[in-house]
Amino acid sequence: MTDVVEAGISSGTEGKLVRALDWKGAFWVAAGVPPLVLFSIGGIAGTTGKLAFLVWIISMVMGFLQSFTYAEIAGMFANKSGGASVYGATAWLRYSKFIAPLSVWCNWFAWSPVLSLGCAIAAGYILNAFFPIPAADSQMVLDWISAHAASITADSPRVAEYIAAHAGTTPDDAVKALLGTDGIAALTPWIRSWSLVSFSIPFLATANVNATFFIGGILMLIIFAIQHRGISETASVQKWLAIIVLVPLLIIGLYPIVSGHILAANVTGLVPPTAAYSGADGTWSNGGWTLFLGGLYIAAWSTYGFETAVCYTRELKNPKTDTFKAIFYSGLACCLFFFLVPFAFQGVLGHAGMLAPGIVDGTGVAEALGGLIGVGRVITQLLVVLMIMALFLAIMTAMAGSSRTLYQGSKDGWLPKYLDHVNENGAPTRAMWTDFAFNLFLLAIASDTGGYFFVLAVSNVGYIIFNFLNLNSGWIHRMDSGHIERPWKAPTWLIGLNTVLAFVNALFLGAGAKVWGYSNALWVGFIFAALILPVFAYRHYVRDGGKFPAGAMEDLGLVGQDLGVKKAGMLPYLALAAGLAIVLIANVIFQLPA
Repeated sequence: MTDVVEAGISSGTEGKLVRALDWKGAFWVAAGVPPLVLFSIGGIAGTTGKLAFLVWIISMVMGFLQSFTYAEIAGMFANKSGGASVYGATAWLRYSKFIAPLSVWCNWFAWSPVLSLGCAIAAGYILNAFFPIPAADSQMVLDWISAHAASITADSPRVAEYIAAHAGTTPDDAVKALLGTDGIAALTPWIRSWSLVSFSIPFLATANVNATFFIGGILMLIIFAIQHRGISETASVQKWLAIIVLVPLLIIGLYPIVSGHILAANVTGLVPPTAAYSGADGTWSNGGWTLFLGGLYIAAWSTYGFETAVCYTRELKNPKTDTFKAIFYSGLACCLFFFLVPFAFQGVLGHAGMLAPGIVDGTGVAEALGGLIGVGRVITQLLVVLMIMALFLAIMTAMAGSSRTLYQGSKDGWLPKYLDHVNENGAPTRAMWTDFAFNLFLLAIASDTGGYFFVLAVSNVGYIIFNFLNLNSGWIHRMDSGHIERPWKAPTWLIGLNTVLAFVNALFLGAGAKVWGYSNALWVGFIFAALILPVFAYRHYVRDGGKFPAGAMEDLGLVGQDLGVKKAGMLPYLALAAGLAIVLIANVIFQLPA
């Protein structure tokens, strides 16, 4: 490997990523992972009830343990970018050419949606700031109700319909409720309900090209412009964003604990709810376990995410030492935030408070943060700005990592060749544009009220598949490539434990994908994962004539197209069969509460 930094080369596939980072730079680029807790903190509270903070802790501990496998295999590939999915995928090449691109693809379509989901939430904050929906108890709504009190009478058909839908309601209460709803609707700015076009996508969700879509698209372009300047500039912006965002978030997480605002009743009596978003304590029945496993399923999308710290190995100045440091310290930072923030939220707000619509959809988290520390309106507005910056931090991390996964997948002959390109700043711009186009489509789905968690649930199918394959790649690399230098080597017992956790993740996938309001999320995720197979077949057998690009496997000491001896024998195939069996059996056994 040459240590010469090759920059300023813009002629297509001859350009290379630039070695411009130390481990601290990679740490700052990965610093967008802790704010991911805010993406699904309300959803997990709704589905797991009082167990929510425990779900985050268990998931984060699993993510931290698993990262040691990724740290070891990342050190083997100083010449590659793209992260753990690329490093782990090479372990499967001897056993099936099609498993390797599946791993890379699943990792990408799990990480990439952070762009659309984050921009959807940020757009919601911007709309709330400039075009707020009036509160039911606001003076303007009360004045409207007073002026239109005669518009609904007790014998109105609407009142009868309301009472039929809300048993036990008196006619007077029904009139008040309907007037309140009409008042809010009348005073809501038109842009909040405006839509250029809305259409249903068969077997998926409803797409909505509305204000959220357009604002989110503009935000994605801004982030693209920042990253166009290369990884060192991205890391510099990320550093300051992280300091501005994470320090206040840490203080907010600590304050309720040190000030004694945590209510013991909110974090004890740990049982699942009777049903998702029910707000009532249930029991450890089959349905209760399903909700709990569903929480662990979706939490993994956030808590495991700091593995992106090893996406930049090809851009590290000293990959032999910096790779382990980057993922280890990123993991420690995530432990701090994923332990503290959910515990503080739940300890102060309680289960009922966590079910507020603004927390569930993410757009009211800033107000909730203000409530945790008891601040006024001005500071709460500053927290809104802080939240938007936190979302930018997470989105920049996702675009930086996912685009490099596409780039390296192309360099190694697994993904379309056009992605194998960097600009004069060493940024993989074609991969970035692919991310952007894909996320415009997802943004149209996430802009619809019901589409947000659909995108999250389906993308996480890919993420769990990736983690399963890559945790198993640790022991496969040990058997097949034990001769390759490992700058940092995990204890053997930890490689074994993480192999067990691979199958635990398979259990989460089978039981938990259905929890998020879409019974077909698992199957849609499987279908989307399979889309890479014909793409790879075309690239490998038609475009490349059945051969991998030169240098694709040089880190493994393999020459030409010789994939080496299958020292693991049948074990990788048995692992795949066992993993699939666990997913399918869990999907049958675990069912949502009636």
